[in-house]
Amino acid sequence: MLYLIAEQLGFPGVLNLIRYLSFRTGGAVATALLIGLIIGPRFIGWLRVRQGKGQPIRADGPQTHLAKRGTPTMGGLMILTALTVSLLLWMDLSNSYVWAVLAVTLGFGLIGFLDDYDKVRKASTAGVSGRMRLLLEFAIAGFAAWIIVRQNGGLLYLPFLSKPVADLGMFYIVFAAFTIVAFGNAVNLTDGLDGLASMPVIIASVAFMIIVYLAGNAKFAAYLGIPHVPGAGDLAIMCGAIVGAVLAFLWFNAPPAAVFMGDTGSLALGGALGALSVVAHHEIVLGIIGGLFVVEAMSVIIQVFFFKRTGKRVFKMAPIHHHFEQLGWSEPTVVIRFWIIALVLALAGLSTLKIR
Repeated sequence: MLYLIAEQLGFPGVLNLIRYLSFRTGGAVATALLIGLIIGPRFIGWLRVRQGKGQPIRADGPQTHLAKRGTPTMGGLMILTALTVSLLLWMDLSNSYVWAVLAVTLGFGLIGFLDDYDKVRKASTAGVSGRMRLLLEFAIAGFAAWIIVRQNGGLLYLPFLSKPVADLGMFYIVFAAFTIVAFGNAVNLTDGLDGLASMPVIIASVAFMIIVYLAGNAKFAAYLGIPHVPGAGDLAIMCGAIVGAVLAFLWFNAPPAAVFMGDTGSLALGGALGALSVVAHHEIVLGIIGGLFVVEAMSVIIQVFFFKRTGKRVFKMAPIHHHFEQLGWSEPTVVIRFWIIALVLALAGLSTLKIR
């Protein structure tokens, strides 16, 4: 909105700063952070009154988690509010990529909200059926992927290679939708400890802030040998809004958490990261940068597969962060060590930009 206003006025005086993507990205971080911190206390109070008993806690989970009973969930609404207002304020409203990623974010957030609401209403950990969730997620992700492919093409790139390895054409929509849905659910599975998903999402968002900025700049993209995507640079503002909004949420989610983000936040943030990678043609790199989320999701898949086949468990409990809790690690130890792993993986993913 500010960009449109400044553009109509001809970017006079200090408004000339709005021309610069770096300035608007910084503005998005600060705005989302400020909004989140301001609305947080009242928002959490409202959730506590509305939800009563708060988020249901798994009876078969770690016994230490029973102390969290009564903590309100759906804190993702706070994240989405701060993120959306900040993004609309600083983005170029004519950029279709930003609208596509925002559609995934809000669409997945709505699915997560329905799931959280069902859990709170029924005081159960079941929520909306998995089949219905996946159907809705693929519908939203497929629509966004179609918008992206129409403008961006269906070329598939791999890390360490500067040339595309295949042109998937319209089949790229299926691949892109799968990436978005898979990552949305991977972040959702990771959100099981206070702050565990929040900081890795911030780290991955900063990494993709760099990637989309470079991909959107023809000179930088040519120098690094990465795909040039005109218009992708504006997604740095989206990344900035995510960083600011999740930082504000983390202020209230730090142990002991005053609120949980719930599926409302985790599905939305994971879907946003997946959509960002699709626009930048860095889907495989997302698997490196977000490797922590991949491992969390794979631990669940492996656990279920082997239990159904053999009746035995590979891990003491899945997702894998609960496995380490069962080994005797305290919750802060698991969280901080996983944060370190997320940072190392993000640096490894960024290193692929130059090794091509």
